[in-house]
Amino acid sequence: MKTEILRLLRHTDGYISGQQISEKLGVSRTAVWKVIRQLEDEGYKVEAVRNRGYHIVDSPDLLTKEELDSLINTRWAGRNIRCYEVTDSTNLRMRQAGDEGAPGGTLAVADRQTAGRGRRGRSWESPEGSGICMSVLLRPRFSPEKASMLTLVMALSVAEGIGQCIGGTDRASEPDVQSPAGPPVIQIKWPNDIIIDGKKVAGILTEMSAQIDYINYVVTGVGINVNITEFPKELEKTATSLQLECGHAVRRAPLIAAVMERLEENYQVFLETEDLSGLMDKYSALLVNRDRDVLVIGAKEEYQAHAVGIEPTGELIVRRENGILERITSGDVSVRGVYGYI
Repeated sequence: MKTEILRLLRHTDGYISGQQISEKLGVSRTAVWKVIRQLEDEGYKVEAVRNRGYHIVDSPDLLTKEELDSLINTRWAGRNIRCYEVTDSTNLRMRQAGDEGAPGGTLAVADRQTAGRGRRGRSWESPEGSGICMSVLLRPRFSPEKASMLTLVMALSVAEGIGQCIGGTDRASEPDVQSPAGPPVIQIKWPNDIIIDGKKVAGILTEMSAQIDYINYVVTGVGINVNITEFPKELEKTATSLQLECGHAVRRAPLIAAVMERLEENYQVFLETEDLSGLMDKYSALLVNRDRDVLVIGAKEEYQAHAVGIEPTGELIVRRENGILERITSGDVSVRGVYGYI
């Protein structure tokens, strides 16, 4: 019932009376009043005016099932939510859920994870209450060799979701903090990093359970630095957060909802062709590597090349110094800037 009351409060222009809520939900006005009190105890600011009703003024930065359910407006992406205060890894939780038969679109969200992982075995730090750690379960019907493209689909969705939220409508209540002039420029570093001002703000890790010719499920994990204000010395030059870039705190639940909405739409476009051809223009417009010199780091060699763009199948196209074009698969190499992270 708490989810439904939150949704009514958020989607009603002006005030909604306790009588209207009780009639819509088929519960007593006393039950409605008790839930309103619970919301206030959790940090929600609900204005109550005699003869007018209730109006939600502000919301805390919570990652609860009720908060997320009241915000996510999709058909399937993020509609089955599992929330954790602390867990080892949301990807591990979703792999377990996949083995247990959870439906596609199931979403795991943790306020903190203790064993977060990034691409190529790197760790992902996630301080409590300041970041987003989430994983989505997908059950595609295409062949396993196409699954790697889902990393790029999610990267585009995260970049678009961030862009949708950091304009100010979903900032936390911090009236004394001034935003910098102009919105931050959000870009994608192929294949799985989201970049703002040359620094990493989010990363994506996609894992698959498959047989030879079909996929059991795919888990795509996302880590976003939202309200982190300090990084270890070794990360200061390459990592940032939305708060540092925007100048204000950002509420995490609306950002998760925005990413789920973008994922549902982009995933549907992807399924129509089972490649990135329908998303190429949007992805390429955000690609920070495009038309730049890059350092390609593989297991056996390291070389400089010029990044041209991506293929509809997700590979990065680079031109080697001898002029030969080469297609790089994300699982094989790491791509960095010649003189730094990008």
